[in-house]
Amino acid sequence: MRWPTGMEPEQATVYARNELVIPAAPDRIWRWLCRAERWPEWYSNCAWIRMRDDDGPDLAPGTQFVWKTFGVRVRSQVLIYDRFAELGWDATAFGLRAYHGWLFEVVDAGHTRVITEETQVGSLTRVGRWYLRRSLLKEHQNWLEGLSRMAQTGDP
Repeated sequence: MRWPTGMEPEQATVYARNELVIPAAPDRIWRWLCRAERWPEWYSNCAWIRMRDDDGPDLAPGTQFVWKTFGVRVRSQVLIYDRFAELGWDATAFGLRAYHGWLFEVVDAGHTRVITEETQVGSLTRVGRWYLRRSLLKEHQNWLEGLSRMAQTGDP
């Protein structure tokens, strides 16, 4: 994972890592993950999402978006975009700065290991670190499982 300076796991207050081997090729998984406007359809922890500055419908280098996750309105921008290999964005909200990254590793023909990691810093994370980490692990697993279902069922 290519972490922004200051957001490395060893510097963060909260760190969560999940992974899942998905029975699909990286390009199918990537298309579903990058079609962010459709996250609310299959990722229950995303209430809504709006692209800024006429970006979208897919995430791309520098894409800016505002969304609601964990009940909080968050501003994000894509910082890493290495097609079919690595995707990452920052996230800012009151008392919170975060980085969320995704790695894709081909396991064999038709199977891809998807790793998602997030780090958080800020006053909110210092107060709620244990709750936030448990919630991140649970919801990111949910996100991976939803991504797996979508990548196996059709095109975004």
